Formats: sequence, C-alpha cells, structure tokens
Amino acid sequence: MSIHELTELLEKIKNVSIGIIGDFCLDAYLFLEPSASEISLETGLPTNAVKSQKYSLGGAGNVVNNLSAMGVKRIFIFGVIGDDPYGYEMKRILNSLKIDISGLLTQPQNWDTHVYVKPYQENQEQNRIDFGNFNIPSQETHSLLLQCLEQAIPQFDIMIINQQVQKGIYTEDFLNQLKEIIRRHPETSFITDSRHYSNEAEGTIRKINDYDGAALCGIERSPEDPVTFQEARSIAKELYERWQKPVFLTRHEYGCVVYDNEGYHEIPGLQILSQTDTVGAGDSMLAGISAALAAGENPVRAAEFGNFVSGVTVQKLFQTGTASPEEILNIGSDPDYRYRPELAFNPWQARYYNNTEIEIVNAIPQNLEITHAIFDHDGTISTLRQGWEEIMEPMMVRAIIGVDDNTIDEHIRNKVLKTVREYIDKTTGVQTLIQMQGLAELVRYFGYIPEEEILDAQGYKAIYNKELLKLVDQRLQKLNRGELDVWDFTLKNAVAFLKALYSRGVKLYLASGTDQQDVEKEAEALGYAKLFGGRIYGASANITTEPKKIVLEKILKGINEEDARQIVTFGDGPVEIRETHKRGGFTVGIASDEVRRFGLNLKKRSRLIQAGADLIMPDFSQMEHLLTVLF
Repeated sequence: MSIHELTELLEKIKNVSIGIIGDFCLDAYLFLEPSASEISLETGLPTNAVKSQKYSLGGAGNVVNNLSAMGVKRIFIFGVIGDDPYGYEMKRILNSLKIDISGLLTQPQNWDTHVYVKPYQENQEQNRIDFGNFNIPSQETHSLLLQCLEQAIPQFDIMIINQQVQKGIYTEDFLNQLKEIIRRHPETSFITDSRHYSNEAEGTIRKINDYDGAALCGIERSPEDPVTFQEARSIAKELYERWQKPVFLTRHEYGCVVYDNEGYHEIPGLQILSQTDTVGAGDSMLAGISAALAAGENPVRAAEFGNFVSGVTVQKLFQTGTASPEEILNIGSDPDYRYRPELAFNPWQARYYNNTEIEIVNAIPQNLEITHAIFDHDGTISTLRQGWEEIMEPMMVRAIIGVDDNTIDEHIRNKVLKTVREYIDKTTGVQTLIQMQGLAELVRYFGYIPEEEILDAQGYKAIYNKELLKLVDQRLQKLNRGELDVWDFTLKNAVAFLKALYSRGVKLYLASGTDQQDVEKEAEALGYAKLFGGRIYGASANITTEPKKIVLEKILKGINEEDARQIVTFGDGPVEIRETHKRGGFTVGIASDEVRRFGLNLKKRSRLIQAGADLIMPDFSQMEHLLTVLF
C-alpha cells in the first residue's frame, strides 16, 4: 500500500459507520509505591500504597477506542455493564470519545462491570484482580440488547461481533438469536472475533489467531509450540472452506494470513525495534481490518492496514494503546517487514547453490545485470570493530541502572541485561545514534535514573564511542606497526571480491552506520578506500539521515526504477538488506563470524533472511561461484 493509498484510506475511514456488540471491559492500572506502604492496624499486614492510577477501555471497548483514535466518527456500541463505579467510569470515557452508547445497557443485579485491575510495582505487573467472572445476563437484558441492535443495523457499513469472556453476554440462546439477526440482514457485513464461539458465528467474516484456528482444525498447540507456516496456510484454507467467508488468521509477530475467494495471501509481520507490549494488539488489528473493510477495501488491503494499526499500539507500554492517523501514516509510509521467519529459524530447511555454502533464500532472477554494488562495512568487509557488542552491552546496563552492577539486586540486573541484549540484537546494523535514542527510552522505561540525569542520544553515543574507539585505535596501531595485516581485519576474500567487481566496471559504494570520518579512516587504513572512488557514506549527526537509504536513492536517481535489479547489496545487518529489498534490488546477506573471519553465524542468518535477503553467505571464500550468480 503506497503512502498515497494509505492517506486516502484514512480519509475514507472518517465517514464510515460501524457497530460493535461484545464484552465491554475496563483496564484499571494501579502503580504501587512500596516506600509508602505501612502495616495495617486491622490485619497486621503491609498495605499496597497506590501512587497513581489510570483507566482505559478493554475488550470490545478497546476496539472502540482504536476505531475512534484512527478517525472513525460514527461508532455505535451494544453491551452490558453493572451499576457500579467502574461502569460509570467506562461510560465517562465512552462519552468523552463521542461514542453512541444508547445500546450500552446497565443490569443492576447479577452483573459487575468487567474489570481487570492490574497492580504494577517497579514496572512489573502483580497478581491481577478480576471483576465480572460470575455475571448472569437476564432474559430481559438479552431481549432489549438484541432489539436495540437490530433496529440500528441498517445504518452500519460493518458490524463487529466481539467476544472475550466466558461469563459475558454470549449464551447459547443469545448466539442463536444473533445468528437469526445476521440471516435477516445479508446486505450488512459482519466480522467476528471470538475466543470461544468462532465456529458458531455463521454468515460472518472471521478474525482468529492461529492457535485458536489450529484447535478448530483439530491441531493442538501450546504457546511454546508455534503453529508453522504450512499449518497456518492449511488452517486458513480449511476454515474458509468451512465458513465460506474471508478468514483473517493472525500470527502474532509474524503477521497475518488471509484466505478469501481469491485464495491465500500472506501479510508479513512488522519489524519493531522498540520495547513492545502486545496487550490489546488483537483488538487493534480487528479495528484496523474492520475500518478498512467498512471503507470498501478488499481483505488483503484490510489486513495490511490492520497490521499497521497493531504495529503502532504494541509500542505503547502500560496501556491498551491506540493508533492515530499520523502514527499509522508514519509506520505505513516506510514499513519494515519480517520475511520468511520459519526458514530463518530453521537452518535445516536451507537450499544451496550448486553444492556451495551460498544459500538460496529467494529464486535467483534470470535478468541480473549488476552495475552497482553497495557494501556495508563492519562485519561485511571489516572486522576492525568486532566485539562492539561487548562494549555496548555493559555501557547500556550502566546507563539504565546508574550504579555498579555488583551493588544492585541480582533479579533487576538480570532483567536489565536480558532487555539490553535483546535490544542490541534487534538493532544490529542501524546507526549508533538511533541505538542510543532507544537507550534513552529504555532508561526512562526502567525508571532508575532521575529524568534530569538522563542523557540524549548524542550524550550516550559519546560515551559509547569513546570506549569503542579505544579498541579500534589499538588494532589500527598494530596494523600500522606491521604486527598484524589487512587479512587479520577483513573477512575471507572480501578485499579480493571488491577488486573483482571493480575490475568488471561495477561501481562500488560503502554505506555504514559508523560516523563518516571514522569509516573513511578505517577503509583507508585497510587499503580499499580507493576502490569506492569517493563513494563512501557514513552516519552524520542527523538521526533522520540513514546513509544506506541515501546511497540507494542516489543510485535509483541515475537509473530507471524498473532497472533496480542492476543493484546488489552486501551486508551483515538488516538495514541495508531491508532497504534494498524494498526498492527491488538484489540482496546478499553476509552471515559472518567476525571472530574467525570465516564461517556461518546462525543469528545473523536469521536476521538477514527476515530482512529480505535473497542469498546468504558466511564470507567471500566462494567468490567465484558468487560471481557466476551475479554475472
């Protein structure tokens, strides 16, 4: 979906009319402060002191919240709340959003508003307290609810049926009556997202996660035993054939599978670098899909839009987040996808070129006419900066904790360390300044450092660079003294491969996330700077300037965009691979072992395949075979 198409869709969404019936819930967040706890005189037990509290819509209410945030103006809801303070708070929030709540009924007896009370202490959720687990809907409530619903249906572009709790409005009798209403209104589109009754929602489009879909097809899976790509495909097909309506099978971080009258479609998951919280992501996906369908989009485009919406909301912590039109445009204007996750995590599925170590991920085009070659530097050609992770990791941990590792609680240290390692792994290959911007967000997330002591991205980068450049300078000194040579700091055959391309007249470009002056200095020291003819691009102080994007745009301006197959990019990080893949160029992921300077690094292989690499190589030791592929 282009940025123009996405902008148009967001405009159309403003004018749709959407109804939603379901389990309306409230999420109550209580932030505890242990230092203010005291011993209760009545019980002799320590109290939980609440420093702050906030409330947000959950369940079907979160779908409503998402629809409203993305710009839908006419939203009508149908559900039941209790005659209690939480019900009043829910109505207050809904009224503030200008939602039509005439179909939200209050049942004074045998019904508590569904509430999930979530106490947080030191950013950790404690035991949840739930309200509404013993609700019994009355026959009068059911009759009035269905009457309100059927009277309003003709004005809706789509009707959402949302079910999340077992002790809610959905009983066997209620479901049967709802099915009759659906049959009486074939002109209206209905979409169902139900944890327990997807099979009973006859005549409706379904949005269902892959675990629930597997169960409906007789395949038992636990969260530790993921549904495979092939299984997801067959599940979606079986459910479509059973229900004869489009099926949206969501796959968590791996995106969504759609099956409709045109067959199977896959929407890849988004690559998210920041901290994530998946609570409410399914509701966001449902809201995005429903709004797009209501605006007249086909199921594939609707799934793509829903993917953008949930991609925004998972980045909002300690809340069931929403996505504004601006945020959706931001993530959708240049999305980063995760490709082929199953192949990425299963090396045994690899296919190789002519009994070599060159792994074929995507079919090799027959019309390759390579005239431009882009190289990442660190880990692709040079190993001068090998070990940078071992410098960044303790530096980030110290920035987050603010004290000597040995003086803090071991549990806290391990949690911070795990988060930092995951973050470094996800951001390998991006500009250091962007990594440091993320570090500042992590410092705020953990909350151990006072706000006035938190540095900006440039400040953290200065600390990191100071330590890293000590290591690089020591290695350059050994190189200059002749104690080590170029081959000790470059991948196997990397320099020979550069020379081979240069001799064939291929224009070479070096694009690095390292600072401009440093990448120029290091390429010069290793003896191959002249091969690039001044086409060396490094990072600047401008965090919005990505050197790898600049190089690609510069090349594309000089050739027709349809000739993008003239470009090949080599890199060990996902950024250069992903950006080239987006623009139709050919990509070679270098899954290098920087310590040995030859051989395969499986973690890099996984990252590079998910970024969109066409080929995977451990190094350039089999350069003659690679040249055969390229020319």
